[in-house]
Amino acid sequence: MKGIFLAIALMVISPCLFAQKVSISTNIIGYASLGTLNAEASYSVSRRWSIVAGAKYNPFTFRKGDTENQFQLRQQSYSLGVRVWPWHTLSGWWFSSKLRYQEYNFGGLVSRQTQEGDRVGLGFYAGYTHMLSSHMNIEFGLGFWTGADMYKRYSCTTCGITVSDGTKAFILPDDLAVSLVYVF
Repeated sequence: MKGIFLAIALMVISPCLFAQKVSISTNIIGYASLGTLNAEASYSVSRRWSIVAGAKYNPFTFRKGDTENQFQLRQQSYSLGVRVWPWHTLSGWWFSSKLRYQEYNFGGLVSRQTQEGDRVGLGFYAGYTHMLSSHMNIEFGLGFWTGADMYKRYSCTTCGITVSDGTKAFILPDDLAVSLVYVF
């Protein structure tokens, strides 16, 4: 009997606990980056603060097997951070900071050289979220990230001849975003 009462209580209370606090989004512009899949989840911890976690994934190699014309922008990237909302979470202007890890392999786009490696760093972002309806938002954002890049550079996309390797600092533009956001 207690179990049935608890189950009914959770069904009644749970929509109130998550109402307008949880969102998931995807950056439409991110797909233009050679099909990079992406998603971000957000949880509002107060009226002006939210926690965000995101992932990007691109496993695609184009013209594979054609050593002269093969190219790729492969990556898997994970981020965790916070957003501050001057007015209210999930609406209006926001500023964000994220810790980020990226494993990447790109090459063949501008030159035949390929670079792969791991990046770790901190990103800074700003944007605006416009409410379309009670459960749908559109978000515009822009940011950059900086950190350490542990890389290896090869002379071509398939040969495996190492040109250089090492660790270097970087500052890169990141997340030019036009995202669709679903708010629970």
